[in-house]
Amino acid sequence: MTHWIILPVVLPAILAPFIVLAARYHIGIQRVFSVAGVLALIAITAGLAWEASDGTVMLYRLSDWAAPFGIVVVGDRLSTLMVLLTSVLAFFVLLYAIGSGWDDRGRHFHALFQFQLMGIMGAFLTGDLFNLFVFFEVLLIASYGLMIHSGGNERLRAGVQYVLYNLLGSTLFLFALGAIYAETGTLNMADLSQRVALIDPGASVGIRIASVLLLLVFAIKAALVPLHFWLPSSYAEAPAPVAALFAIMTKVGAYAIIRVYTMIFPPDLEVTAGLHGLWLLPAALISLAIGMVGVLAARKLDRLVAFAVIGSMGMVMVAISMFTPVSIAAALYYIVHSTLAAAALFLIVDLTRAGRDSLHLRALPPVSGAALTAALYFTGAIAMTGLPPLSGFVGKLLILDAAFTSPLVVWTWGIVLSASLISVVGFARAGSTVFWKSVSIERPASEPQAPRPAALSYVAVGGLLSLLIAHTVFAGQVHQYMGKMATQLFAPDRYVSTVLDTPGKLSNGKKEAH
Repeated sequence: MTHWIILPVVLPAILAPFIVLAARYHIGIQRVFSVAGVLALIAITAGLAWEASDGTVMLYRLSDWAAPFGIVVVGDRLSTLMVLLTSVLAFFVLLYAIGSGWDDRGRHFHALFQFQLMGIMGAFLTGDLFNLFVFFEVLLIASYGLMIHSGGNERLRAGVQYVLYNLLGSTLFLFALGAIYAETGTLNMADLSQRVALIDPGASVGIRIASVLLLLVFAIKAALVPLHFWLPSSYAEAPAPVAALFAIMTKVGAYAIIRVYTMIFPPDLEVTAGLHGLWLLPAALISLAIGMVGVLAARKLDRLVAFAVIGSMGMVMVAISMFTPVSIAAALYYIVHSTLAAAALFLIVDLTRAGRDSLHLRALPPVSGAALTAALYFTGAIAMTGLPPLSGFVGKLLILDAAFTSPLVVWTWGIVLSASLISVVGFARAGSTVFWKSVSIERPASEPQAPRPAALSYVAVGGLLSLLIAHTVFAGQVHQYMGKMATQLFAPDRYVSTVLDTPGKLSNGKKEAH
């Protein structure tokens, strides 16, 4: 009997209002409680990931209402991995926000940060589609507040665009949920996996429409072409720590596709056979190409990294769209890599901004602390472009290997390798322009020089890059674990029996809490 599985959602939900009510005017107290809360989250989620590592599925039934009637929180290998990744990312992002002073440039940063964590954790742990929608909305509200933190017309404009696109996704999500409930009478994922399988293929129009609508919703969250337009401006204009935290938010869309289309609408399901495979892989390849061409064409460093995020999500979706255990394992390995690499690059861009008049890719006076910042950029660029020896190279090899079973293997190999080359050229051009080319400009003696970034900011970026190195060093063990995770996803019997309390649960090693 354990209640730990609910704590990643409850803890930030309690901390956020506490910070608003008890420490609104005391930034020091806000920082202490926020950091303490994130450290507690790391400890809790690490324990949950360890508990789920042997295949155990943990269940918490709110108010002791049994599924499918009650709300359930479920932890398996995939969900616990994602909440652990979120907690670790949040810690380093929070260190950077404190070190750089971003958290003190507007109001309620730490409270919104905790609400954001609540939404992300809930999205990964919920076992119900309607509550997935609820946590998506929590994400939307908190992320909008974080996006416009410290104000500015450009930031506000990008925030409005971000909200409009995501409200469109929310509307489609509601339509999809209504269609699914009308067809099956339930929104519990485990229950849906059984009921959808019983639908007569000759009367499957409603559920097929719902399947496509869900895929569109998750594609918006994952910034998949042609539903990616909201991302470049939103991520480029957001405060650096917020953009770094947003690196995990596109993965919420990828996670939802993996969960729903391996459990509820698996590839071998006759009712929805071929629906996601018809256009998902081509859209992923186009996303990869557009993202990396955007890297090459970008005129500002922050937009370059934003387009790199689109490209990396295209790479993730290339692997997911094949829907085999091998490809899903490769996608999960790459998800961890791309989250850490994108977050590190957004923070490095802010380190560069601290000593430069502009992020435009043109020669300017040398950057304050240029040598260390340039070294960090070089490492982050290697990771994002997939050059050896870092984990991006390993992840791409795994995805290319998985593509051998795809009918579009030639297109996949060609676009992945070409996009990688383009991204290398784009990042190299930007790095040489920003850090190597410089011009001398006479400044008035009274004009103060830009201060060096705080040491804590470098610690945060160094921590993220260190995790990337560890992800590379232990690539064999990590990928082996991802393989077990993918196998569990394609054989969800234990998940279903645990949630629905069906016979055989004890022999499967289920952990349940009430």
